[in-house]
Amino acid sequence: MTEKDVYQVADWKGQSGERWVAHQARLDAMLAVFGQAAIEAAAPATGERVLDVGCGAGESSLALATLIGRQGQVVGVDISEPMIGRARALAPQDMSVVFRVTDASRAELPEGAFDILFSRFGVMFFDDPTGAFAHMRRALRPGGRVAFVCWRGVAENDWMRLPMSAIKGILPPTAPPGSEAPGPFSFGDPERVARILTAAGFTDTAIAPFDASVLFGKGPTRDAAIDDAVEMTLEVGPLSRVLADQPDDIRDRASVAVRAAFAGCPGERSVMINGATWIVTARNPAS
Repeated sequence: MTEKDVYQVADWKGQSGERWVAHQARLDAMLAVFGQAAIEAAAPATGERVLDVGCGAGESSLALATLIGRQGQVVGVDISEPMIGRARALAPQDMSVVFRVTDASRAELPEGAFDILFSRFGVMFFDDPTGAFAHMRRALRPGGRVAFVCWRGVAENDWMRLPMSAIKGILPPTAPPGSEAPGPFSFGDPERVARILTAAGFTDTAIAPFDASVLFGKGPTRDAAIDDAVEMTLEVGPLSRVLADQPDDIRDRASVAVRAAFAGCPGERSVMINGATWIVTARNPAS
């Protein structure tokens, strides 16, 4: 397998977006603790306007809209039509939130219109992250702020580490991504993140670790919970893409190996995995 096979930017406009929508409630529940930490760092106030980048099915946008009230507005943007469709379906009619299918790194955004630029795992996939952040910064008012959460390294994140380590010896080894290649872990180096934001014109950058234990599998018994975790791994995420074109015998061997890996995770009628992120904040200069 090549680097592109595993670490490619997912086809969120098509199959990947559709898979996320199919598992939306569960996936959003898993990520909620990280999104909440970023929201607390953003500290949205009543009446503020927020641009939510890579908003997915809208869970973070709705949480933000609850805090800013009807006097403010949240604009959630994502490239995935299936996910934006789900976000629109979930949004209460009386909530001050709108969703748009667009690429925030290139979209026409009103200059100085937002108080906060926010993202929950939506900013790691830009081909030119410095250019993207410089473009989005123009949509912030002077003194406006940035808050987002991004993944740290693969070795610290069980949702990637466990399944991909389990299939070693079953499939050829994957080439690691380039240190600056777009992908879920492209912001794992905090020094790189700080350089990107500084080059894009932001100031007062702060980067803090945030870790949480996440419910990845559940069931009436421990065995059922492990089976549930394996099924989720095979349906959504990097392993699902790796195995997409593999014959049944390879998929079966991978499933057995992944099950053994999850069996080592804590939980009684659950499978708990570790998630490791950065909470990043910065500010648009006041003048």
